[in-house]
Amino acid sequence: MRVRVDITRREGLSDPEGTTTRRALTELGFAVDDVHFGRSIYIDVNGTDEADVISQVEAMCAKLLANPVMEDFTIHVLD
Repeated sequence: MRVRVDITRREGLSDPEGTTTRRALTELGFAVDDVHFGRSIYIDVNGTDEADVISQVEAMCAKLLANPVMEDFTIHVLD
């Protein structure tokens, strides 16, 4: 089963890349209020039970993929 994990910085924490990019876009004439950076990870997990696959991916995020102090994650089952 293929899943996508979206990882973003927690609300309220500084996002230096986003701040720099927002400033650059504004200087280039683009009207943007805010920019936030994150990342997406695509994982093919063995299994057919969606709840089990989500549980496995949550464990992956907690142990390795996301920093629980600074980041939040959202899991999307793609197929």
